[in-house]
Amino acid sequence: MLINILKMKKGFILFALLLFSAISFSQTNVMGSVVDATTNENLPDVEVAIEDSNLRVMTNASGEFNFVAFEVPLGEQIVTFTKDGFISKRFPVIINENESLNLDVISLEVDINEENFQIGTISLSDNELSSDESAADNLSGLLQASRDVFLNAAAYDFSATFFRPRGFDSENGKVLINGIEMNKMYNGRPQWSNWGGLNDAMRNQVFTMGLSANENTFGDLAGTTNVVMRASQYQKGGRVSYASSNRSYRGRVMASYNSGLTDNGWAYSFLASRRFGEEGFNDGSLYDANSFFAAVEKKINEKHSLNLTAFYTPNRRGKSSPNTQEVFDLKDISYNSYWGYQDGEIRNSRVREIEEPVIMLNHYWDISKKTRLNTNVAYQFGKVGNSRLGYDNAPNPDPTYYQKLPSYFLGNPDGADYAGAYGASESFRNDGQIDWDAMYQANIFSGGTSKYYLYEDRNDDKQLTANTIISSDITNNITLNGSLGYKRLNSRNFANMIDLLGGSGYLDIDTFNQGDAAQNNLENPNRVLGEGDTFKYDYELDASEYNGFAQAQFSYNKIDFYAGANVEKTTYQRNGLYRNGSFPTNSLGESEELDFTTYGVKAGATYKITGRHLVTLNGAYFTDAPTLRNSFSNSRQNNSTVLGLEEETVKNVDLSYVYRSPKVKARLTGYYTKMEDATEIAFYYADGISGLGRNVNTAFVQEVLTNIDKRHIGAELGIEAQVTPTIKLKGAASYGEYVYANNPDLYLTSDDFQQELDFGKSYLKDYKVAGGPQQAYQIGFEYRDPDYWWFGATSNFFSNAYVDVSPITRSQNFYADFDGAPFNDYDAETARGLLKQEEFDSYMLVNVVGGKSWKVNDYFVGFFATINNVLDKEYKTGGFEQGRSANYRTLSEDVSNEKRVFGPKYWYGYGTTYYLNVYVRF
Repeated sequence: MLINILKMKKGFILFALLLFSAISFSQTNVMGSVVDATTNENLPDVEVAIEDSNLRVMTNASGEFNFVAFEVPLGEQIVTFTKDGFISKRFPVIINENESLNLDVISLEVDINEENFQIGTISLSDNELSSDESAADNLSGLLQASRDVFLNAAAYDFSATFFRPRGFDSENGKVLINGIEMNKMYNGRPQWSNWGGLNDAMRNQVFTMGLSANENTFGDLAGTTNVVMRASQYQKGGRVSYASSNRSYRGRVMASYNSGLTDNGWAYSFLASRRFGEEGFNDGSLYDANSFFAAVEKKINEKHSLNLTAFYTPNRRGKSSPNTQEVFDLKDISYNSYWGYQDGEIRNSRVREIEEPVIMLNHYWDISKKTRLNTNVAYQFGKVGNSRLGYDNAPNPDPTYYQKLPSYFLGNPDGADYAGAYGASESFRNDGQIDWDAMYQANIFSGGTSKYYLYEDRNDDKQLTANTIISSDITNNITLNGSLGYKRLNSRNFANMIDLLGGSGYLDIDTFNQGDAAQNNLENPNRVLGEGDTFKYDYELDASEYNGFAQAQFSYNKIDFYAGANVEKTTYQRNGLYRNGSFPTNSLGESEELDFTTYGVKAGATYKITGRHLVTLNGAYFTDAPTLRNSFSNSRQNNSTVLGLEEETVKNVDLSYVYRSPKVKARLTGYYTKMEDATEIAFYYADGISGLGRNVNTAFVQEVLTNIDKRHIGAELGIEAQVTPTIKLKGAASYGEYVYANNPDLYLTSDDFQQELDFGKSYLKDYKVAGGPQQAYQIGFEYRDPDYWWFGATSNFFSNAYVDVSPITRSQNFYADFDGAPFNDYDAETARGLLKQEEFDSYMLVNVVGGKSWKVNDYFVGFFATINNVLDKEYKTGGFEQGRSANYRTLSEDVSNEKRVFGPKYWYGYGTTYYLNVYVRF
């Protein structure tokens, strides 16, 4: 049906063009080429526009442009030339009817302030860069600098607050490198650390907002970023820089060089960098990262070019802990419970280590002047490890374990123990860190295997990706895009023993179970292992994906429009390498194969009221396969798949008004998104679960939430005004409402019980979706002096951020006693108060930035510095309710205490931080 419609539209448009050209004997052309003023090399992707008109084109790979249209405005006009990293140029011309105007060669000068185009810098959150299953994440890192005022604010000033544009997660956006999608198949998120430290190699980017037309892929709700790491596309020259900060790392050194395309058709680019720090803003959060990049391209002839890109960014990061308000009050917002001193040195127990090199080969074929084919193959392999402490038949070594805090003593059922609370308070204030020496002593004097040990949850991935992308200009007004792609993933997941902490070995059993159920691997029971051995669990996840995408774009003087469609086939399977004692018949060998077929359609149009006023409409309907993470309910122990698992459905529409003039640029957008039939899995300890019996009311559970519907609705505004040649004012606003739109289904699994516990509905409807503030506002200015120094500041206000609620607490488990009957002391009014979602306080952050640049002979020297949160405001960026108080009685008791024992855990934003960068470019 869709194909027939497109064929009809194409035929009608071609007929109209032929008819119009038959009665028009000539037309007006404006043409020319653009080069780098310093190197005289051709500049591709320069936007060439005629002011106050709808006409704009991009220069091709040879730097050439050509306006071919019947309605080129006549008389005195201004042609503008714009490209990131270069000083824009306005060129006055006179256009006469039925005459061709050749502007010959236009040169653009490098903007030596190119690094300083933004107020603030992207600050990826700790949880985005080192997230595990329970961590929150945000999307800000996806948003690169663009000419859109709102996106710049979201990327550089809003990012530190967990702000997510339109409330979308990072898995709702696509990150491509050389046209190859880099989002992980396991959780759908981009793994930022895989290309961390490659800043200079990632300057060539194309960002497509939302689901608007994209040449490479169907896209996703949060947009698509394509990073071009093609050797011939880098500007010739080298760069050395040093940065200092107190955020994530303390220092960064980076050097890069690009040859440009040489006379013999070769181009190459290299980069090396190092980021380091014993700790960042959060205590004990080490940073140890190296980054290497190389790209080599050979232009075989005028039609074919071959590019090889490889990068390797091994990195280690110490994580920081979420904490209850009691812990923050006893310490401060930089406190981190994951570390302690060992032999006078800081040692973090939770370190995320990533080593996943990427190699890709890209072939570019200009079949004709109007048709281009790009074929890509990429292979990624390596390891990701997340370390943590383990302990068996020994006290919990976590310094924030609830029995070590004052609230535990104050909440004593027999009456508050004030002496115990005071002692706990003093002990925690004076130390409050992991005691490594005590764990070594416990293991050495135990006379047997280690009671304490350090291990890592490892996944070793091998992924092959291949795609081919075609783009063809059917006419001057019609472009067709299409792609075919394939992915294949093999992921081995296991626990790896890192350090026995002075012990002689470790007995690989589950000490919380007895008999065969205690065996982690019945095929090799009671195994005593050493450092470097695999234990606890061991399994593989296999996934494959086939996808196809087609799109047609139409461009005319008054209207542009597009339509696109895609289809995907995805399969998942688990292969257990251990036979777990708790699930002897459902853990070893292959699971059932999960198979999903998904599709999507999208369309949009831009109506050009005048050259300054535009209206844009986009709409989409598509389905997505659930991620690997959300397809198996307890993948570490068995082959069980999520009950009732199905494809997720997304409906999206947005409408924008755009105003652009030489002095003022603005965009106002309204949007509506409905996501249906999603699945989420959480892991935690829960207290007071109905159906387990009074003697077994605490268990480590897998909480499976299915048939989740969410609704995102809101508006965003960005506006900037060049009030004088040196002063620019800017403003941005985001107003959103992101809520659960239904009551999803909930059930629990655990090795403490063999059957799933079905709790029916979790009554989440109208609760807010957590994930940063839902409202954000900015006002700011920039001053740029002609002598290449500049300064700017922004004030940013945030509100309507909420804690992530516990679904089990909103189910029948909350009001049902262990026999299934309602609690006899249940009070509905009290229950409403207990279940009310916590809203965080509003706050304002002030950021300032400034810099200076010089040109010394053929060298460009400069620096810039930013100070974020100048007023040192304390604010919560996120948090989640614990599942330890899962019913009315346990939650009532906890809330009634002087200090909550199991209160929500929070993340706080950074206090005042700085970032200083000094560079030399040649």
